[in-house]
Amino acid sequence: MTAGSDSVLELLPMVFAAPGEALAGAREVLDGDPTPFQASVAHHVIGIWQRDFGDIRLALHHLRRARDLAARADSAEREADVLGTLGVALVHAGRTRQGLDAFERGIARGSRQSRARVLFLRAYAWWVLGRHPEALDDVRRAIPVLRQVDDVIWTARALTLRATVHLALGAVDRADADFTAAERLWETTGQEHDKADAVESRGLAAFRSGDIPVALQLLDEAEEMYAKLATPTFMLTIRRCEVLMSAGLAGEALTHADAAVRLLDGIGGQSTRKAELLLVAARAARLADDPHTAIARAAVAVRLFAAQRRTWWETHARLVLIEARLAAGRASGRLVADAASVADRLAAFGSPSAPEASLLAGRIALALGWTADAERHLAVAARSRHGGPPLARMTGWAAQALRAQAAGSGRGVLEACRRGLDVLDDHRTTLGASELRARATAQGAELAALAQRASLASGGPRRLLVWSERWRATALSTPPTRPPSDPALLSGLTAFREIAARAEEARMEGHPVPALEREQRRLEREIRSRTLHMRGDAPGEGDRFDPTRLLARLGGGRLVELAVVDGRVHVLLCGDGRVRRFETGLLAEAMAEAEHIQAGLRRLAHPGAEARLPVVEAAGRHLEELLLGEAVRHLGSGPVVVVPPGRLHRVPWALLPSLRDRVLSVSPSAGSWLRALDTERPSGGRHVLVRGPGLATGGAEVPDLADQYGRPTVLEHDDAEVPRVLAELDGATLAHIAAHGTFRADSPLFSSLRMADGPLIVHDFERLARSPYRIILSSCDTARLASVGADELLGLVTALLPLGTAGVIASSAPVNDAAVVPLMLSLHKGLSTGLSLAEALRDARAALPGDAVHQATGWAFSAFGAA
Repeated sequence: MTAGSDSVLELLPMVFAAPGEALAGAREVLDGDPTPFQASVAHHVIGIWQRDFGDIRLALHHLRRARDLAARADSAEREADVLGTLGVALVHAGRTRQGLDAFERGIARGSRQSRARVLFLRAYAWWVLGRHPEALDDVRRAIPVLRQVDDVIWTARALTLRATVHLALGAVDRADADFTAAERLWETTGQEHDKADAVESRGLAAFRSGDIPVALQLLDEAEEMYAKLATPTFMLTIRRCEVLMSAGLAGEALTHADAAVRLLDGIGGQSTRKAELLLVAARAARLADDPHTAIARAAVAVRLFAAQRRTWWETHARLVLIEARLAAGRASGRLVADAASVADRLAAFGSPSAPEASLLAGRIALALGWTADAERHLAVAARSRHGGPPLARMTGWAAQALRAQAAGSGRGVLEACRRGLDVLDDHRTTLGASELRARATAQGAELAALAQRASLASGGPRRLLVWSERWRATALSTPPTRPPSDPALLSGLTAFREIAARAEEARMEGHPVPALEREQRRLEREIRSRTLHMRGDAPGEGDRFDPTRLLARLGGGRLVELAVVDGRVHVLLCGDGRVRRFETGLLAEAMAEAEHIQAGLRRLAHPGAEARLPVVEAAGRHLEELLLGEAVRHLGSGPVVVVPPGRLHRVPWALLPSLRDRVLSVSPSAGSWLRALDTERPSGGRHVLVRGPGLATGGAEVPDLADQYGRPTVLEHDDAEVPRVLAELDGATLAHIAAHGTFRADSPLFSSLRMADGPLIVHDFERLARSPYRIILSSCDTARLASVGADELLGLVTALLPLGTAGVIASSAPVNDAAVVPLMLSLHKGLSTGLSLAEALRDARAALPGDAVHQATGWAFSAFGAA
């Protein structure tokens, strides 16, 4: 590298083609006997590497050395080039004024081409500072010159930057055109890091246009490219966190952002990136209902942005700080003024977040009773309802709904809520993964709550039922997109199963398994990532819920839907051709009582806890008062369907005295129950019995059931491996699975049933063309679900219902394996006589011995669906 100036200059583009090689080459130059020019280039290369991938303080040291050596070499071109790079580093270090001065000197020193490069670098600095008009002005001046001199690499960089600025201003179409032009240029170069950055930027563009699956796919692709270059990816983390938050994964985004801040601090990285990461962390904490963490992160971000003279960024951080303070209960007149000021400044910047700030100011003013101020701010925010990406339109419709509420127009509230939720419906149909569909509903929670409140105030019970159904269990209305032809996903699932089985075996032998657990977590991330990439293929959400149809299908039965409005439970009792409403207890009190019951059932699953039985029964009576109240007197004598809110999914409904001896089933929504009722039974009557390893009773009911059903398919021992089990379950009329169940609260779609070769997880079930018409899960905790989004549930049962399963028997608590056997035998005896799952389960409970263990086992199981 010391042969001449030209060969040394080759190191500069190499920084973003092969960063490690460029760094090694620069050090090799300095280890020799370089000229001042050559040494300047080498220090320049090291400075760029440290600026973008390492310690910003070391970057400044090397770049200042490179500048001084360029002056000694009497090379104006070299000096201008270094001054441009130094300017960016100073801005990233928070020394904004010094950085801008460096750009001015660079522009004055260089030739036409080098001036164009420095203009591009200053444009990049303007973008970092949030000064978008100045950034566009500089990059527009630079691009024609770079094109004229055929400077392909720098032209592509300038186009990518201009596209990114367009995105910040909401001009997605202009950004797409520049990204496309830049990508064509990158294909002609070997700039691998720049290529990865282009892919990352395309991911950002997909996100801004509302395409979350494509955004996640492109960001993952960029991450793989960066990994090959062994370079940090802080900007990628920021963008991924933005996408995760819009998909309802705020907790995950907060974890990523906080981890990146720690890593950045550890290497002494860019102060600007730290401030941006803190802003992302603050937004994520606010969305994750952690306002105090949000306040802490946002306050530091505001201080850093202010010190860096980054007014655009500081204003956005102030918006999050105000939102977090409101969430922490700090509404005040000062907060209204602050939000209004932020809204004005964001509007002046042309920021797409301006309507969000106006909505915030209006919301606080409403809470204080300042109706005139609220109307002024909400009217501004409501303008965004007619255009832009889905979440911006949602903001506008939320503002319009609040305006109508303040004006006392219940009809206006419901119309705005309907229009806003329609926008979100359209957005959710682009999401193929059931997890994303479920979590995305959180964006509509406020609109759904406003509509329920308006229905309660101005409409009858039937209207409240319609709005309770409008945003309940919507993720179950269509099956998730299934990728059976994705070899990478299939390979990942197989590898995950093998590693999980090895880890479980090692744990049972008492051996530590940190390496296996790390690999298992890596495979989980890979599987989840691939499923989140899937685009939705459903053109719409099907028929709207119709109360008249529900009442006709109930016959002599009752459907009890529990709606929660402002923390209080309202029973919507459907039957006898009408809907009646009963106000009962507080949701928080009912949830606490349900947890006490769960603790009691856990103890009763083991002999010797008989004294707990009266306590659990008394808790069941209290829970009935809280949840059903006076409605119990109107349940009639027919079957009952209970539709609880997501946060009450663990209630053992058969324990409630008025439901104990009834034909009882549970459904995530009334619409879901109607769909289950309409599910056609497959022809052929194929029965599948599966017995997994490690059960205390060895799945003792399975041999008796095999005799009862004549010639069913029985999978046990080595035959009970996941691929064979899935093949036999597909399209079966009835499946009984006796296997250990594990619920994963941290990642509910990795909840599993243990097979001979490892776990059968929810993601496996989602690959079935049609899940069994009826499925009985006889082990512990198989009905446990995670409540996410607005009122959605994720877990094994809810994965089966959209895939063709009309009815499920599962338990919501630990159960005694020995007591399960007679319950299951009696249940199947009832099914063989033509009973439904709910009828057979009622009779099976009644046939159990009267001791505490058997009674608790019977209460733990529920019938879900309508088969």
